[in-house]
Amino acid sequence: MWKADDDSLLRLAYNDGTQFWIDRERHSIWSTWPPNLSLGNTLSYLLGPVLGLVLRLRGVTCLHASAVAFGNRCAVFVGAEGAGKSTTAAAFAKRGYPVLSDDIVALVPPARTPASASSSAGNGFLALSAYPHLCLWPDSVAMVQSAGEPELPRISDGWDKRRLALGAAGTRFASGALPIGVIYLLGERSADAAPSIGPATGSPALLSLLANTYANNLLDRALRAEEFAVLDRLLAEVPVRLLRPHQDPARLGQMCDLIERDFAQLRTRPVA
Repeated sequence: MWKADDDSLLRLAYNDGTQFWIDRERHSIWSTWPPNLSLGNTLSYLLGPVLGLVLRLRGVTCLHASAVAFGNRCAVFVGAEGAGKSTTAAAFAKRGYPVLSDDIVALVPPARTPASASSSAGNGFLALSAYPHLCLWPDSVAMVQSAGEPELPRISDGWDKRRLALGAAGTRFASGALPIGVIYLLGERSADAAPSIGPATGSPALLSLLANTYANNLLDRALRAEEFAVLDRLLAEVPVRLLRPHQDPARLGQMCDLIERDFAQLRTRPVA
């Protein structure tokens, strides 16, 4: 990544030859890609790390997470790559729950709640919706699809990740914004007393969130200080829970049952 001498452009170059340019105001993005790649390959960058970077540079704190709507609130599933964020969201999508976002969840603090947001949002933190599909590796597809269902298409040529379109086959996409009812930190998979959910508070919870913010390796001191302030306030206003999946993929349904019960208990808290 490079900046132009006059700071008018930010340039991102990937090792496969795909390049992006972002203007000073972070309003416009241009891209080029080599002949052996396609628009689909470029979109996989744009809808992930590039837009995550743009949002972050515009002052929006983003979590490496997925978000699922439960009524008029949402649950946010936070974790590193391979933790099971998209798989969990896909499992709930198959149960008929609307999905807000996959991979990137943009946070809107109370002071920045848009006037167009639903009145049910109150003054609490919101999660913004993203695009209407989930990206799944083949092993995740096998965990959430039933026998006989059609094969999911690839995200792009030469890449084995698959696209689960939201709005088809009984799945739903939640557009707009919803207040965050709970954040689940996805822990390591275990065979002992798992799946399980427990409290996550204080410094361990803050460090887990800091480790899973988007583009956190590119922040200057001012943006880092803003991120600390946003996450500190988020922890004060939104319950955070440690979710430990089971090593056995067949226990995914059991984990979803556990989350449904846990979220139902948390709904007794009033919206902030």
